[in-house]
Amino acid sequence: MLITPAFAQAAGAGDTNSMLMSLLPFALIFVIMYFLILRPQQKKVKDHAELVKNIRRGDTVVTTGGLVGKVTKVVDDDQIEFEISEGVRVRQMRQMISGVRAKGEPAKDKSESVKDETSAS
Repeated sequence: MLITPAFAQAAGAGDTNSMLMSLLPFALIFVIMYFLILRPQQKKVKDHAELVKNIRRGDTVVTTGGLVGKVTKVVDDDQIEFEISEGVRVRQMRQMISGVRAKGEPAKDKSESVKDETSAS
């Protein structure tokens, strides 16, 4: 025989404790990656979605392309229209807004604006 009986007896089932200890570093790396990379990224995405959702007429916004303008109209849930210069208006997807510099006033209701005009006369 080529294999001695001593070597044949030594080969047995692996210890479950050593298997757990070999998988522990991988689990530890995953936990560290979650707290250092994934969780802050999720928070950043949530904050950006909240910022984009709360854009109003009169806000000064900055696009991802670097344009700065004042919001003149909220077209729908996906688009806004803003003025980058006197008489130059641009439509932009809301998701492409990178920041809001100055908050504007909330838009008045039509009934409030009619009352203001009649009381001023």
